[in-house]
Amino acid sequence: MPGKIRSNLFEERELYFACAGLNMHDTGPGLESRSTGPHALNLLREDLMPKIGRAFLLAFTAALSLFSTGCERHAKSETYYLISNNLSHDYWKTAVAGFNHAATGYGVTAQVDGPNDYDAQAQLQALQKAVAAKPAGILISISDPVLLTPQINMAIDAGIPVITIDSDAPASHRLFFIGTNNLEAGRLGGQRVVEKLGAKGNVVFFSMPGQPNLDERLNGYLEVFSTRPGIKVVEVVNMKGDSGNAFDRAQQFLTQTGPAKIDAFICLESSAGKDVGTVLQRAHATDRLLIAMDVDQDTLNMIKSGVIQATIAQKPYTMAYYGLKNLDEIHHYHPRTLQTDFVANTFSPFPVFVDTGTALVDKENVDPYIQSAQQAQQK
Repeated sequence: MPGKIRSNLFEERELYFACAGLNMHDTGPGLESRSTGPHALNLLREDLMPKIGRAFLLAFTAALSLFSTGCERHAKSETYYLISNNLSHDYWKTAVAGFNHAATGYGVTAQVDGPNDYDAQAQLQALQKAVAAKPAGILISISDPVLLTPQINMAIDAGIPVITIDSDAPASHRLFFIGTNNLEAGRLGGQRVVEKLGAKGNVVFFSMPGQPNLDERLNGYLEVFSTRPGIKVVEVVNMKGDSGNAFDRAQQFLTQTGPAKIDAFICLESSAGKDVGTVLQRAHATDRLLIAMDVDQDTLNMIKSGVIQATIAQKPYTMAYYGLKNLDEIHHYHPRTLQTDFVANTFSPFPVFVDTGTALVDKENVDPYIQSAQQAQQK
């Protein structure tokens, strides 16, 4: 028992010195050998007094309360921003939940900003506001890389860590990207379309051209279709950030018959799936293929009922949760400079890309996704 007491006291003293940024072996000769008995604290005071003075000793005594909990690292004064578009959509509500969960766990402050609809200029203004606040870090999903890249670079130049999630700006100085391998997501969907249509068919896409993640998904589909020349892409519909445009255009497509008949409707953005699905459902168009994106509750229900054939699942909660954790790590263990080409540096402390995963969800495996969504709503 005496040995255990001595050991614990020694460990607590070492912990305190570590928190204070000191080396306990540099406080004076003989300290270690004379600080392991029952009167170790008094001896420690005697050794510290000449070295560090009475004022520091008062702080030392107060800091003893930290021994039971370890070093306090986080504070509510540490603020992290998540900036995106379309914040009213279920997809981003899920991401915000992950972001807030991580912030609560660390005891730091989470700020979410950006427009509720698709508005690249409003997102730029939100980013400018966040940079001016000099936060501990910024997560951002990119709507327009050309527009947002200069401001991202200004944040990095100011020493503010920036990580992109969901949609990337690879030409910017952001530290790295966390999100879906969108090219692979498109390939996954394209393989299902080929499986269902066979060698030929007319296809339309619903997207927002110019948004990097959606363009990459489209390229994944087109890569697969390049091996099936009988599959024709009739149009890539620009939704302009409004799923109502997908609804209206789908109604028009359904009137096309004969060689112009649209055989497959592919949604590259999450909100379009349920709107196009509603059009097909009302028209009883059971001979058309609908591939959606993401796993909001309406999309999952339409898969269950057979209106949507499949969707590609992402992990927005994980993106934002993991993003804040990484920003926190960078804030507390800041590199000497952020103004480095970490992509080209083979000794970089950061990856280039963190893939949070994708999965194809259809009627065969939809139930676990429905259950996890219900459990999340109950928390």
